[in-house]
Amino acid sequence: MFGFLKRKIRDVHAPVDGQIVSLDSVDDEVFSQKMVGDGVAIIPISSLFTSPIDGTVSKIFPSNHAYSIKSDKDLEVMVHIGLETVALEGKGFTRIAQEGDSVKVGDVIIEADLAYIKAHAKDTITPIIILESSDVKEIDKNFSIVKKGDKIMEVS
Repeated sequence: MFGFLKRKIRDVHAPVDGQIVSLDSVDDEVFSQKMVGDGVAIIPISSLFTSPIDGTVSKIFPSNHAYSIKSDKDLEVMVHIGLETVALEGKGFTRIAQEGDSVKVGDVIIEADLAYIKAHAKDTITPIIILESSDVKEIDKNFSIVKKGDKIMEVS
């Protein structure tokens, strides 16, 4: 009878192993000021970057430094590997999945050479952003050390 009062909760999972930190700590105003959306960031310790939700690969940037996954429920999550990594022009990144691919949580999208990125970019910190176009009212965040596939946010 009161089904309209229930919040739809969707889980967002860690796309990579690492330490979750607040977006406020990201040394880039686009992310720290939440200009593209809210979320968390992960300091990665592994090289495989995976899908944080079940859905479709909606975008992989030509330089392979960032990608978005869109669910069938109006949720779109962007994973941005490192800071100022677009300037690497794809060096250090290997595309595994393609735009339009149907993916599940944990499916590998990009393999990144973290040592190369550390040596040639500003930082390896990886923002995980719930894009503004998503139908989101609230985000509950989990700040901890995670393995890919662990739940890091609940979105409603």
